Amino acid sequence: MGADDKLEAKGDELKGKVKEGVGNATNDEGLRAEGQADQTKGHLKEAVEKVKDAFK
Repeated sequence: MGADDKLEAKGDELKGKVKEGVGNATNDEGLRAEGQADQTKGHLKEAVEKVKDAFK
């Protein structure tokens, strides 16, 4: 897994956790859902990179 790709995936996950936390604190369902989507995006990017690495 490339270092840049790994950092990007972790960044998406962190950004999503922050958004979800702010959404929870402010009772903002839209922000909470956006945060969860960002976390999912980060997890998917990580999974894709692991599959790529498996075929190298």
